[in-house]
Amino acid sequence: MKNKKIIVIAGPTATGKSDLSIALAKHYKLPVVNADSLLFYQELQIGVAKPSLPERKEVPHYLIDVASISEPLNAKMYRDLAEPLMEELWKNHSAVIVCGGSGFYIRALLYGMYDSLTSSKEVIHKSQELYQQEGIDPFIAILQNADPLTLQKLHFNDHYRLRRAVEHWWMTQTPLSQVHLSKSQENKNFPYWKEQGWEILYLYTDIEKHTHHSIIEQRTMNMLKNGLIEEVQELLKKFSGLEKPLQSIGYKEVQEYLQNSIQSLEELQEKIVISTRQLAKSQRTWFAKVEKVKLQYPHFFLDAQNYIDQFLSYSKM
Repeated sequence: MKNKKIIVIAGPTATGKSDLSIALAKHYKLPVVNADSLLFYQELQIGVAKPSLPERKEVPHYLIDVASISEPLNAKMYRDLAEPLMEELWKNHSAVIVCGGSGFYIRALLYGMYDSLTSSKEVIHKSQELYQQEGIDPFIAILQNADPLTLQKLHFNDHYRLRRAVEHWWMTQTPLSQVHLSKSQENKNFPYWKEQGWEILYLYTDIEKHTHHSIIEQRTMNMLKNGLIEEVQELLKKFSGLEKPLQSIGYKEVQEYLQNSIQSLEELQEKIVISTRQLAKSQRTWFAKVEKVKLQYPHFFLDAQNYIDQFLSYSKM
């Protein structure tokens, strides 16, 4: 029976994951399955650093532009799409590259989903009403008392999951973190990927903070220069701006700029940079708990090659 191998390339935002995955896909002739939640959406382009069309033509990419921001894709939906897709790709490839910074989605794929109640209509209405009237602050306040462990794991910009955690509390009077802990203990000794007979090489990219901050600043400047504000203006002609993907970093701050909550382009750039740094920090905290191989910057490709050659049992000439 053919081994089913997955090469995961994960890490904080703006650490070169996409470039590395493309270089490795070319070298090993492998397909890339996206695991960055914002790349799912066909309407989002500039603010999500999506691989270019020429890059996607040269290297097969999957699960990019597969949804609309009007119908956000959650982790379960992602897993339901990714698993049968990988089964098809393994028929013609020695391995599949799964690349992205959305650790929650990668975990859902490799370890399975937590059981989570669907919020009732009444609870959803209560949540939407509170959110529209007061924003995310009351949800954070509720979690500080009811479920501080979940709050600690979530980025303050992740309004969707913050609200879901509160909705779970309203429905069950049980912290969502308690459900997660129980599931994690179940999966610790025999995770889903082992159950399926998959083999995993989990590669991790990260960059020293000073250098990383400079990269984030440059990337933010490029996004604004390349038309991020105009992209958001066009999106707001079709959408409310409250959709989960449009509350992500870059899109949220540009909306504040267009509403004059942010006064200048300089302040806009600074706000996006700060939010991106905070996201990177929370991603580092997430990935710190994952068993992985940390690649050495700036030699990501050569370092990854050594591990992948061994993983795929390539003989070196």
